[in-house]
Amino acid sequence: MRRDLVEPAAVLDILRRHAHHSSAALALNRDNRHFSVPGIDGLIVYRTAGRRHAVQLGSVYASPDDQKRLLDAFHTWAGKEGRRLCAVQLTRADLELYGAFGYRLSQLGASFSIALDAFRLSGRKFEKVRNKLARSRRAGISVVEAGADVPYDERLAARLDALDARWLAGKGRHVKKIEFMVGERDLPGGGPRRLFVALSEGEPVAYVSYSPAFGREAGWLYDITRREPTAPPGAVDLIFVEALQRFQQEGAVWLHMGLTPFCELSAGHRPPAGSHPGAERLVRYVAEHGDWIYPARSQSEYKRKWQPSRVEPEYVGFYPAVSMGTVWRLLRLTRAL
Repeated sequence: MRRDLVEPAAVLDILRRHAHHSSAALALNRDNRHFSVPGIDGLIVYRTAGRRHAVQLGSVYASPDDQKRLLDAFHTWAGKEGRRLCAVQLTRADLELYGAFGYRLSQLGASFSIALDAFRLSGRKFEKVRNKLARSRRAGISVVEAGADVPYDERLAARLDALDARWLAGKGRHVKKIEFMVGERDLPGGGPRRLFVALSEGEPVAYVSYSPAFGREAGWLYDITRREPTAPPGAVDLIFVEALQRFQQEGAVWLHMGLTPFCELSAGHRPPAGSHPGAERLVRYVAEHGDWIYPARSQSEYKRKWQPSRVEPEYVGFYPAVSMGTVWRLLRLTRAL
């Protein structure tokens, strides 16, 4: 019954037809698996976690009529394998389906998005941002899009790999690079993502990778950010603004800034069905004490400073029950531990 779609082009085609999740392009990450069933045009993105768990990422990417059938088949496969399930980055639109399947649900955090047709950098609310951008330009920083303004070749890729290593080293020797719920930097010519690089005297000092968003969420997802520890202040902000303005010129509708876990938690965002007190307590505990797991506060503040047009809750679900074993496997999968 189950098969894994190994061709990125096939996965991308399904996302273009059925994905409305702003982070759906995370399905294209190289180590993900893609559950599908013959006769159903759709997929579920997941990774196994140990011998007894599987973690789904995002929504069921299929037509509304096929979503229940595909999720039911996924449950049948998991049951035969003896795996507990965890689903992360569910949206409001997913809650009815997952509640009906018996998932224990809780808000996980929130995603932030900017409506590009209304965004302007003018006004007092962006005065500090404009000053920071001006300082960055005076310091000699320029922004280019790899593959459009400069070649995205093996030489540039190697320089960015070295930047990655210095960025990670600057975080401390015990810090690992977060995976699974963030995208990847494509190899030169290797995928649909776009890459904007800040240069100082011709050398990369920061970059941001953007992934496509589909359907009702059409636009781009602000994804991976890397910065030299010694980069001039404002280098990443300059990338953000120049990429945003390019997307505006191209007629894109949305710029999404993705999920920030453990932020914007609210009783008003509680799932209408399937809400589970244990899952809620766990998420709130991490939100209050878990900066060592994920810097939610600083990430939320950075996204808020761009005055997002929309802030939407995202959810986590556990099946058949909430367990510390499942939570542990999720944290290990994302390399938070």
